[in-house]
Amino acid sequence: MEEIRKIKEELLLLGEDMRSGSLTRQYRDPQNKKGGYWSLSYTYQMRGKTEFVRPENLRKTKEQIAGYKKFKALTSRWVDLSLQLCRLKN
Repeated sequence: MEEIRKIKEELLLLGEDMRSGSLTRQYRDPQNKKGGYWSLSYTYQMRGKTEFVRPENLRKTKEQIAGYKKFKALTSRWVDLSLQLCRLKN
């Protein structure tokens, strides 16, 4: 029960900016690695999406992805603990 309370507190600290997906470096000329740009790929409402990420937004996008990964890990742990708690109560 104490761990669930801690998870809730950590979730409150995450903030609102989160993005799922993976960030990859793409090239217009892959053989010579020329014309590089960043691409964000993710799934939303069961559809694959890809977005171009401007260089000035790269750091913020990485932070948003890290926030989402932490959110997913915390909520997964919360569900695990909740299931254990329910089993103990029954």
